[in-house]
Amino acid sequence: MRRKPIRTALFLAILIFSACDLPRSWGEWNSVIVATSSETWAVVGEMIESSLETRILTVRPEKTFRITHQTPLGRNWNRLQRFKQILLVGSIDDPWIVDALDRRPTENLDPPQIFQLQDVWAKGQLATVLLLNPGGFDEAKTLMPELHQLLDGQYQDWVRSRMFMSGRNEALADSLWEEAQFTLLLPELYVKRTEDSTYIFRNDNPDPSELIREITVTWRGVAAEKPSQSDIVEWRQDISDSYFNYPQVLDPDLAERRQIQIGDMILDEIRTTWSNPPEDLFPAGGPTIIRSISCPNQGRQYLVDAWLYAPGRDKYQYLLQLETILNSFRCGEAPTTSPRTD
Repeated sequence: MRRKPIRTALFLAILIFSACDLPRSWGEWNSVIVATSSETWAVVGEMIESSLETRILTVRPEKTFRITHQTPLGRNWNRLQRFKQILLVGSIDDPWIVDALDRRPTENLDPPQIFQLQDVWAKGQLATVLLLNPGGFDEAKTLMPELHQLLDGQYQDWVRSRMFMSGRNEALADSLWEEAQFTLLLPELYVKRTEDSTYIFRNDNPDPSELIREITVTWRGVAAEKPSQSDIVEWRQDISDSYFNYPQVLDPDLAERRQIQIGDMILDEIRTTWSNPPEDLFPAGGPTIIRSISCPNQGRQYLVDAWLYAPGRDKYQYLLQLETILNSFRCGEAPTTSPRTD
């Protein structure tokens, strides 16, 4: 029987419990060292990169994970084997697999399979093992969807856990309903500003020159016809011109529209990028997520927007944070509990 990977529990547990006699791990959770032979990498490398290095729309297409191959031999391996995220690829006979299993024994080995070991060569390390039969390189292809779901899911769990370290502002969520008949669950670090029927929530910690996350909620009456993409973009531009601290313009050529469902709500979402006006002497930009949400029983059409400024930083984790906040939006009927964020 295939050993089932444990996603959230194992990933979060390694943040707390570590072996005392090991050096501390290093690196970022979205950077993965793939340890395998050059011969194996030549066969499986492209499929692993295609599976894990999916791209998201920021100022330019950006990889969600950074993959680095390392042959598990020599001086570089002695340093890189202490990375936080390692993917070990090989068979039960390969020395790096043997070493890992000697340090963290496991049962029910039944290749081809995926399982995870913690604290193999360093404290706080998570080693994912892609175990193949000897010479069974083709087996890896069938495991790629499972590999992506496992690592991306764990990364998303980590991001959502970390974003609420300052606390969940449930008092704000409740007061928003009393005040404006919508609700949104934000971390405590976000600061609220209100002008007319426009609510702006901003987090520019630790330094606004390095990182800004901002959410805007506003509404108008429900129109007879569903808003088009150009209607939504124009509305967002009007809000930017009227209420943002600094002007923004959107790139219509990059706009991607889709329809999604969250709970009972079916909404339109547009993703694109914003930038300062072309004549600006200090250019800046970043991704934005715009949602158009109809609440007929309130007679309102909502615009819920989130934008990010994070120059020189990987943006995937911050976009996940913004998505989590946007997903908590509720309107229509009074919520009986705080909105879910998953």
